[in-house]
Amino acid sequence: MASSSSSSSSYPLKDELDIVIPTIRNLDFLEMWRPFFQPYHLIIVQDGDPSKTIKVPDGFDYKLYNRNDINKILGPKASCISFKDSACRCFGYMVSKKKYIFTIDDDCFVAKDPTGKDIDALRQHIRNLLHPATPYFFNTLYDPFSDGADFVRGYPFSLREGVPTAVSHGLWLNIPDYDAPTQLVKPRERNTRYVDAVMTLPKGILFPMCGMNLAFDRDLIGPAMYFGLMGDGQPIGRYDDMWAGWCVKVICDHLGLGIKTGLPYIWHSKASNPFVNLKKEYKGIFWQEEIIPFFQDAILPKECTTVQACYIELSKQVKDKLGKIDPYFVKLGDAMVTWIEAWNELNPPAKAANGK
Repeated sequence: MASSSSSSSSYPLKDELDIVIPTIRNLDFLEMWRPFFQPYHLIIVQDGDPSKTIKVPDGFDYKLYNRNDINKILGPKASCISFKDSACRCFGYMVSKKKYIFTIDDDCFVAKDPTGKDIDALRQHIRNLLHPATPYFFNTLYDPFSDGADFVRGYPFSLREGVPTAVSHGLWLNIPDYDAPTQLVKPRERNTRYVDAVMTLPKGILFPMCGMNLAFDRDLIGPAMYFGLMGDGQPIGRYDDMWAGWCVKVICDHLGLGIKTGLPYIWHSKASNPFVNLKKEYKGIFWQEEIIPFFQDAILPKECTTVQACYIELSKQVKDKLGKIDPYFVKLGDAMVTWIEAWNELNPPAKAANGK
């Protein structure tokens, strides 16, 4: 019994969390993460050529899905899963049966805190998710549930209970998550600033969500974690996590859920090619100036009480309002509906106790 308790303490939520990794290469990077990841189940989503063999280090419990598997499982609805883009990771969210998801890119390594100690990113994400968020009033000591912090003088007692945390958004040391124009003008810039803080994003404020170091409560927000249509055959790339983040934030605000950002850090080891990135981002850089105001103004009706209902409503607004920018958004709106249909097929909504 003591051993079981110790194991649970050492690896929190071991049986309730899946780690999702999109990749096109052998996963040697897992060796560095072995002390933190090995007890957890991995879902590996192989992008690109399904005939290529992806090697996973011995000792990890994992399930690997390639494009053939996606097509077999989803049939015609596989069209909503991007190809040749890390957006394919969201298929892993769909097939998981766990309550929590942590997703990480294969060029992200273990970072060190200012004392030189390895950062257990997964443990910090879990801490973020298991403690409430405070989106309705900003606490100037940041997360009041962190060690050594609390609610400051003047913080309303009526709001101190907080709301459930749906998303934990982590950051990166070394290579920052910059867009192509910023990469081109700052090719040697590295992030060396370690900020020991976690904060809740205020209600009504959007943010640029990065998918390379991200955790979320699948039960609370999973159906909205769709990374869109990106990559092969699409006019845009590298906006997959951005799109998901904007949708998720609008829905969290509507449903009374919270999103945290800050700790944990990972070490982002490799800068992608800015010229290749520019080709992928080109239209998005212009489109985002209209996409962001759309999400800032988006209103979901009070009748939308589930994530699925919110997402379907948002898809209608995407087609109606963003479809005027480019036909791509009509296609994307349809894919959003297909995503929800596929999600519900693999994750049937729980029936009421009376069976109705």
